[in-house]
Amino acid sequence: MSEMSKATCPYIQFCTILDDIRAGTRQESASSPPSRTSKGTVRGLGRDPAPPTLWGVKQSVMEAMAVSTSAQGTDELDRNAPRICGVCGDKATGFHFNAMTCEGCKGFFRRSMKRKASFTCPFNGSCTITKDNRRHCQACRLKRCVDIGMMKEFILTDEEVQRKKELILKRKEEEAMREAQKPRLTEEQSQIINTLVEAHHKTYDDSYSDFAKFRPPVREGPVTRSASRAASLHSLSDASSDSLNNSPESMDKKLSSLFSMCQDGVMSPDSRDENSRLSMLPHLADLVSYSIQKVIGFAKMVPGFRDLTAEDQIALLKSSAIEIIMLRSNQSFSLDDMSWSCGGPDFKYCVNDVTKAGHTLELLEPLVKFQVGMKKLNMQEEEHVLLMAICLLSPDRPGVQDHVRIEAMQERLCETLQAYIRVHHPGGRLLYAKMIQKLADLRSLNEEHSKQYRSLSFQPEHSMQLTPLVLEVFGSEVS
Repeated sequence: MSEMSKATCPYIQFCTILDDIRAGTRQESASSPPSRTSKGTVRGLGRDPAPPTLWGVKQSVMEAMAVSTSAQGTDELDRNAPRICGVCGDKATGFHFNAMTCEGCKGFFRRSMKRKASFTCPFNGSCTITKDNRRHCQACRLKRCVDIGMMKEFILTDEEVQRKKELILKRKEEEAMREAQKPRLTEEQSQIINTLVEAHHKTYDDSYSDFAKFRPPVREGPVTRSASRAASLHSLSDASSDSLNNSPESMDKKLSSLFSMCQDGVMSPDSRDENSRLSMLPHLADLVSYSIQKVIGFAKMVPGFRDLTAEDQIALLKSSAIEIIMLRSNQSFSLDDMSWSCGGPDFKYCVNDVTKAGHTLELLEPLVKFQVGMKKLNMQEEEHVLLMAICLLSPDRPGVQDHVRIEAMQERLCETLQAYIRVHHPGGRLLYAKMIQKLADLRSLNEEHSKQYRSLSFQPEHSMQLTPLVLEVFGSEVS
């Protein structure tokens, strides 16, 4: 038996404590002159009160044993080691009264001690006890029990046995109560989550195979001051891959450098290369149009959405589409190089690519920071889809009529998200608040996106590159 196993066995703990008590008592008697207290109790001068009583030690051991009804756990003994009774050599069942014995010798020792039996060996007092002859000489069998360390102090009285049973029952009841108090998802909440996860899987292709059907991305163009700075920006993003992951301070510093370079010239248009500056507009317009279709597909599967009036469905979709697209895009966003990776190298989008679709620093800086913040939350898929559904069902969107009904639907989703966090993140007290804050950040991004879209769409040569769906969703104000 290993040292670790001995240290955790209740019986051996008891024996160790008992030996310490006895040793301490002997040492005290030998080294300290006795003195009599006012009640006549003899104690060592200047010493602590008398050591714990044997019953007190037994009580502590009983309570420890009540945690597990067996004397040893599955991890305490080497299962491959032979377990032999130290008295008769039969197969042992565990530690009994401080020694490894079989059930037969355990019962024999208990009965002998309780009856205070006195046996006499009919021979010379040195019989060899085996499994076959252990009944022949009780005297030598009992002597062998004592020799291997069995102790009568470990035998529980009837009252102690009852107390032990009560302790075991109490432990079981406490465990059952703790289990009952654990946070759980209701059947309805589990169904909501399963439905949303399935909806996301059906509307999000992580192979990005459809991207090849879009108008091709065009990143080439005359090398101008803006393009040169943009290339430098992309290089900075790639080169700082490791640094960005080191610490929040390092990430903030790199982001600051990233956007100060943007402000210094990347985002400002050059009249000489206006066409090349927006060379990515056709491709990204197709990408956004495709994403809107997938958001609509997801929305149709959100519980309760299709029960709303057509007017409310349209109002919710028009107002939330870009926000849900930004949420969904976090799945492809990489902290390594601050880009969106959607398959092959042709469909890996850096900040510079988005500038070639007409967007500026006022949108891209908070967008990238939003994506970084989302990644830091390390959200599970279930939390991600719940957040998208909560974003969709916002009762304060322009043009919404049935505010009360939509608010009730959103509240149910919020409660489901909170319940999921309680179950899967017991220590995540602030996690829900951080997730909801991301929805507030999306509102600001939505507003800035609308401004930049309107500026772009006012120019016919650019608006003609947009798809009808993009024009319909982003181009019409919801009244």
